[in-house]
Amino acid sequence: MVDVRRPDDMVRITTPELAKAFIDEQVALIKEQVGDKKVLLALSGGVDSSVVAALLIKAIGQNLVCVHVNHGLLRKGEPEQVIEIFKNQMKANLVYVDVTDRFLDKLAGVDDPETKRKIIGGEFIEVFAEEANKLDGIDFLAQGTIWPDILESENGIKAHHNAGGLPENMKFELVEPVRILFKDEVRVVGDELGLPHDMVYRQPFPGPGLGVRCPGAITRDRLEAVRESDAILREEFEKNNLVDKVWQYFTVVPDFKSTGIKDEKRAFEWCCIVRAVNTTDVMTATVANLPYELMCHITDRITHEVKGINRVLYDFTPKPTGTVEFE
Repeated sequence: MVDVRRPDDMVRITTPELAKAFIDEQVALIKEQVGDKKVLLALSGGVDSSVVAALLIKAIGQNLVCVHVNHGLLRKGEPEQVIEIFKNQMKANLVYVDVTDRFLDKLAGVDDPETKRKIIGGEFIEVFAEEANKLDGIDFLAQGTIWPDILESENGIKAHHNAGGLPENMKFELVEPVRILFKDEVRVVGDELGLPHDMVYRQPFPGPGLGVRCPGAITRDRLEAVRESDAILREEFEKNNLVDKVWQYFTVVPDFKSTGIKDEKRAFEWCCIVRAVNTTDVMTATVANLPYELMCHITDRITHEVKGINRVLYDFTPKPTGTVEFE
């Protein structure tokens, strides 16, 4: 694949007209690249892969095969949501693969963030290769790579499963129609493609999933604590009308414990870190100013409803010096 770069003088896509021009251009380029062959798409259900799916459907229709991989690192209820939206509502050609045990077994004992990302990225490609072998004529792999992924990988900040973590001997040719766009531009394009609002403006979710929100070696019990605390946070943000006001929010459960008290007994358990940030291009981010009373309520729910957590902390670090994700 040609290493397509974002032109220095490229006008930022902010209007339906600019989005339509981009869509028309990409549809033509996809048709030229793919021809009458089939494309395998890693469909997470997130903003980027959903927009890529819509572009590919517009360009090649039934020659797109969408694969949703449940690697055990997804948010609570997410696989069910992806199946409902894409298979039942959008009638996409969707293959669902549950490889939870395979991924978690590979990640057991691995605590280095970059190694974890590369294991997840490499395993993704292995899964897609296996699915491709079950189908006829799959020559292309589509990905929702965006411009910040490329920049962060090139600058050595962190490897992305769709930018810096792919095996060199990968047999597929890549199709990456939104790789030169920033996240806000992807959303404008998604609107123009007619995707549902809640899909286009769904908060971003990294390819390695909850794996990057479970710092240190991933264990199933701590991963479940991340999943359950994240579900509580999302539920409370929705109740308090913060979904459209905060760009990204999630929980992190690091691999260390501290002493607390539960039921009048010593409780040596994990802490849960809440992160909530606002950004437009993902290159910089500011910390959301959440109401004190809401944070107290979220803390009460997480510490009483999530097994293994006795403290809740709030991350006040902007980007830079932090990144949006922890790993």
